Amino acid sequence: MGPPEAASCDLVPARGTPRRRRRIAWLGPDLAVAPAAVYRAKATLTRARSVSWAIRAGRRPAAPGVRILFYHRVADARDELAVAPARFRAHMEALAAAGLRSVAVEELPRLISAGDDGVVGLCFDDGYRDVAEHALPVLERLGFRATVFVATGVVDGEATFSWYRRQPPVLSWREIGELGRGATLRFGAHTVTHPDLRALDDRAARDEIEGSKAALEARIGRPAESFCYPAGLFGARERALVAAAGFRMATSCEPGVNLPATDPLALRRIQVDRRDAVLDVRAKACGGQDAPPALWAAARRRRYQAAEQAG
Repeated sequence: MGPPEAASCDLVPARGTPRRRRRIAWLGPDLAVAPAAVYRAKATLTRARSVSWAIRAGRRPAAPGVRILFYHRVADARDELAVAPARFRAHMEALAAAGLRSVAVEELPRLISAGDDGVVGLCFDDGYRDVAEHALPVLERLGFRATVFVATGVVDGEATFSWYRRQPPVLSWREIGELGRGATLRFGAHTVTHPDLRALDDRAARDEIEGSKAALEARIGRPAESFCYPAGLFGARERALVAAAGFRMATSCEPGVNLPATDPLALRRIQVDRRDAVLDVRAKACGGQDAPPALWAAARRRRYQAAEQAG
């Protein structure tokens, strides 16, 4: 996924290959995630912070800079990574009403350098088919653009996202090629098999990064400029390998604002969760959720450490 916040930052990240994941609670028929109570607690805390932001700042950004919002799925599904289509539509319409326009990750370095705070970066991790089915029409109607990060081995059918018992459909190469010729969606690389890159030796990590770039470029017929670290997990070595592969920008899973001094190979992003209301998305896009709560950040670090020990 993108970062298993399942790639999201909130799911327990894999160590090594995705199939080695251990000690994960099952929620619903399809997805391996943290207990449901964890997500409910996060949603409650997010709402409280959003209300506080609204009282203090209203619709005005709390600070200059560019925020990046990221989703995974857009679907009516019992899946912690799935935002309902109606809710996604409301999110995007709220951004437009606030005077913000969404752009693809590939456009961000120039806009960040120029200090353009009238934009928000938008991306979708993992390349699920429902993004094209439900998100694309909304984006086209509003004139928004976004980046979709795909794990090339999953598209090929040679790998699967192990946090699912029954993996939702992902975009095919034919679909990616067709969508990539349009004006709304750009495609970036998300490794081949979505491993924790830190757990791999140098050669394997290089193959995951360079291999995904080569495979994607061969299918879309243009340079793949952007990369997304699986689960947002990376260090100095992974950043160096991404730079050596020729990527111009890369996204992490760390929340925050992107300023001219921000490393383009470590761009910050804020995840939009399935329970997020319009107010929460406005707060996330306008500076009200730039830093994670201390307790939530500590819990996330403990989960990462537990996953590493289990691996």
